Order: sequence, then C-alpha cells, then structure tokens
Amino acid sequence: MMSHSDVKKAVLAYSGGLDTSIILKWLQDTYHCEVVTFTADLGQGDEVEDARAKAKAGGVKSIYIEDMREEFVRDYVFPMFRANAIYEGEYLLGTSIARPLISKRMIEIANAEGADAVSHGATGKGNDQVRFEFGFYALKPDVKVIAPWREWDLVSREDMLNYAEKHGIPVERKREGSKSPYSMDANLLHISYEGYDLEDPWCEPSEEMWRWSVSPEAAPDVPEYVELSYKGGDIVAINGVAMTPAQVLTELNRLGGKHGIGRIDIVENRYVGMKSRGCYETPGGTIMLKAHRAIESLTVDREAAHLKDELMPRYAKLVYNGYWFAAEREMLQQAIDASQATVNGDVRLKLYKGNVMVVGRRSDQSMFDERLCTFEDDQGAYDQKDAGGFIKLNALRLRMRALAGK
Repeated sequence: MMSHSDVKKAVLAYSGGLDTSIILKWLQDTYHCEVVTFTADLGQGDEVEDARAKAKAGGVKSIYIEDMREEFVRDYVFPMFRANAIYEGEYLLGTSIARPLISKRMIEIANAEGADAVSHGATGKGNDQVRFEFGFYALKPDVKVIAPWREWDLVSREDMLNYAEKHGIPVERKREGSKSPYSMDANLLHISYEGYDLEDPWCEPSEEMWRWSVSPEAAPDVPEYVELSYKGGDIVAINGVAMTPAQVLTELNRLGGKHGIGRIDIVENRYVGMKSRGCYETPGGTIMLKAHRAIESLTVDREAAHLKDELMPRYAKLVYNGYWFAAEREMLQQAIDASQATVNGDVRLKLYKGNVMVVGRRSDQSMFDERLCTFEDDQGAYDQKDAGGFIKLNALRLRMRALAGK
C-alpha cells in the first residue's frame, strides 16, 4: 500500500466537468503530486477541447487529448456487436464498452510518464469505478488507484460547488443555467442520462432532455431505406459507400436520430448491487443490432447461431461488469469471431418513426435455399416422406414417457 507521500505523479481521467475539475485540485492539494490529464475523444463532442483550456488553467503541464474514435469502434464496439450483446434485454452497453479503452490508454500514459498512480471520477455507488479499476489492475497489477469519491468528505453536488467556489475553480451551475441538469455520458455509441428527476422511476423524461434524436412523433412521415454491407460480421459500407468503423457509426447515428430510433428508459441492476434508472439514446447501435441479426440469420448455421444466443447474456454481463480483459471474455470473443467468417453480404432496412424494419438480406454465402423451402414444386430437392422417420425418432422419448406414466 502506498501512502499519499509516495505518489509523485498521477494520471487523471479528465473530462473538464465539475467532478474531474475538482478532483484535479483535490489531488494536487491532498497528494501534493503532479497531475497528468488524459481526455479521450470518443465522439462526445465539443467538451474535448474545453478540457484542454481547463487543464491548463489548473496548472497541468502534461495534457493528453487524443482522438480515439476509430480505435473505439473498430476494437471495442464492433467486436461487441458481433456478439449481439445486450444487457438485461435492453441496454446496448454504451458506457460499459468505453471504459476498457480509457483504462488501457491511461496505463500506457502512466508507464510513459513514470506515474505512480491513476485516478478517476467515478462514484463509489456506480459501475464505472469497477470497470476502470478492473482495467487498471488487469494491465498493471501493482498500480496505485486513487478514487476520490471513496476518500473525500464531499457527499453532494452542493458540497462540490462550494468546494469549487472556495478554491476558485470555474464550473457551470447546470441547474441554474441552460445546461442539462442530468449526469450524462456520451460517446459515438450512445448518450446516457441519470439523476435529477430521473431518480423517480415513475417520472416520464421530458422531451427537452433528449439530445441526439427527435421523438418518433416528430420523425419524418416518409420512411427511409438504407442498405448496410457486411464483411466478417462488421459493417464496411452504407448505401454502397465504403466507410471506416467510426464513419459507419456516425452516419447511423445521424440516420437513427433523424427517425426517432434508439431511445430507451430502463431500470437496470448495477454490479455493486443497487438498481438504477437511466435513459439512453443509441440510434446507430439500435440499427446495427437489428441488421447484424438479419445478416446472421442468412449466413450462420442454426446450432452456431443458437449457441451464440446462449453465450450472449454471459458476454454482455462480462462487458457490463467490467471484465473486458478477463480470460473468459477473450475466450468467448474468439468463439464469436470464428462464427463471423461467413457473415458477409447486405441488409436492407426501412427506418420509420422509431422503428427499424428489415426488408431484405442477401449474401453469396447464404444458407437459405429456395428450392428446399418453396411451397411450389421443388423438383425433388426435398423428399417430404423423410420427415416421418425424423419425427418418430425424435418423438420416441416422448412416447416412452407417456407409456411409463400409464
């Protein structure tokens, strides 16, 4: 165990918001250490460059702000979507999947800077503290982790605002101005909303809360068709235009948001034990999940597809709980990726007022054979008499059970 005096330099996951602005000053005063800030641009918007100015104003000399959008989608989002991962039937894991990448880069920076510790702004009530720290320890087992929310005596937002005022830290009082009152997390996959009036699970979110999508009621009255092209289970083109992974998700977010797609309001089970209510916008991810299942339905063997469906909840739970770097997640990923060798082709979708409808799919490696399933003359492709023996053999145990019960 390291004491405060042993920490000479710490790498802080820094957004420039209220929490991390206060943590920056608190680390400097409590640990008397140099603080290196790291801000990952995962597609969250304008706040990235604001973080640079705020870090400079806070006396930070080493400031890392990095565009990680392509790596995020290519190496984290796409592999997760090959698994069709969804937590508790609804949540597309937008926050969860960003944490291992941030953790990995922070450890790389800590090694490069010779830092003794890493720090984050996740609260002691949430999942993110677990996700970040599992990543840190998986990649640097002896690293010192500083989690201010588990150390300081600030217990409320008002305490934090008073701390900021006392120490001359410029912050925006969100509830008094035009800024959102919610605790929000955004990246290319999603934007989340928690806190404020959402803490009452009976309270309907206001329309003004949503940032990325129009309501289904306000979406266009004319549907829009979109064609997605797949290679190895990943989308490589939209409407025939080749795109990088980040470009794919950016465009699908635009299309989904335009048509009111991807809003959910859920109560989920956190890993630490409590239930929490959150609202999420995942327009591009909602489209991706629907389309991926459609192309798999054409190209993946029945039992392989069913096995994937059995493994998916376990995989999703591993991602949600922060076990991205665990041996079992890596083992599952290898099995999932092996299933994607034939997942090539195109899916045609219709987007309309909050709905994603599959209206076509095709592949050179399709396992769909019209001769076998046609209601017309199949020219001898399938002998229906064969079904009799198949049924009798598979019904044998049912018959024996019935006879034994008489």
